[in-house]
This record gives sequence, structure tokens and C-alpha cells, in this order.
Amino acid sequence: MMGPGWFGWGGWIGFIFMLVFLVLAVVFVVWLFRLLGEGPSQKSSKSRALEILAERYAKGEIDDEEYEKRKRKILEEG
Repeated sequence: MMGPGWFGWGGWIGFIFMLVFLVLAVVFVVWLFRLLGEGPSQKSSKSRALEILAERYAKGEIDDEEYEKRKRKILEEG
């Protein structure tokens, strides 16, 4: 005997709502972690800046003096 209401679907409806709630909770937690963990760290942004600087130096866009000056400034920041 299934009991009154929902034509015997009462247990399944509750299960489906609980499953939907659980999925939404997991999605929210993942979204929250991504939001809080977003943004480049100081180390990675310095690393990228040094890569760009080295590329410009290798292409001849800047001379030795300019390269050293900018490299020092990047390394001092932070």
C-alpha cells in the first residue's frame, strides 16, 4: 500500500526534490570556490610580465638598459 496523496508518487517526488536541491548546492559551492579562487597570483602575474619583457628584448624592441630597468622594477613590486 502506497498511502494517500500523489497517487503513490509521494516518495519519488520527495527524492527528486532532494536530488535537485543537492545538485544545486554542489553547483553553488563549486561556483563559490571558483569565485573566491579567481584572479592571478602575484607570482604568476610577475612571471607573465617577465615573459613579455624577455620577448620584447629578444625582438629588439628594447635595449639592454631598458630591459634591466624594467626587470628590476617588476621584481621589486609586490
